[in-house]
Amino acid sequence: MSAQSILIVEDERSILDALVYTLEKDGFQVHSASDGQEGLAKAQELLPDLMVLDLMLPLTDGLEVCRQLRANPRTNHIRILMLTAKSAEVDEIVGFSMGADDYVTKPFKIKPLVSRIKALLRRPTAQAKTPEIISCQGVSVDHQNHRVTLNDQELVLTPTEFKLLWTLIRQAGRPFRRNELMDTCRGEDANALERTIDVHVRSLRQKLLDRADLIETVRGVGYRFRSE
Repeated sequence: MSAQSILIVEDERSILDALVYTLEKDGFQVHSASDGQEGLAKAQELLPDLMVLDLMLPLTDGLEVCRQLRANPRTNHIRILMLTAKSAEVDEIVGFSMGADDYVTKPFKIKPLVSRIKALLRRPTAQAKTPEIISCQGVSVDHQNHRVTLNDQELVLTPTEFKLLWTLIRQAGRPFRRNELMDTCRGEDANALERTIDVHVRSLRQKLLDRADLIETVRGVGYRFRSE
């Protein structure tokens, strides 16, 4: 079985070298780039299993790289872990809205970051499909084709937002605890924080526009999709 491939796009040499060394030691096939344009070109050529993408990059920033990868059917399955010095919640929301699957802020420790990378690689991609469509309150989720519409208008969701919405709408009316949603969206990632789910929910609500209230906060529990 061939090694899983990782593309690291990072302009800080010390961080890049440390990640390349550690991931290669763990058996991954590692590629690297030091600016956004080079990173985008390599992602399109190599189609890695996962991309560690710095936000603040020369030539083309990480958000634009992420946006272009998600807009291209050949590359929209690539798992993206965004790496950045920005830690404000609004920056996390922007990163997830552009299509990042996970978000890590600097400074960080190498071993926990590698654990998150491995957990992200264990998650099924958007290509893992089941032939099922669920519609509720004007929202339709087509699991097989990874497509969501709101009143017949297609919504562009990140893979994590899609999983979150799919989980909630499948059992509309049932409250889900944050740790349940973490398990669904992040597999075995023990490093995921409950607050990350709140960030995904906030971003998903923004995309639902005037139907944002369909995702209700259940005080002391978590969230549910309003059934009626």
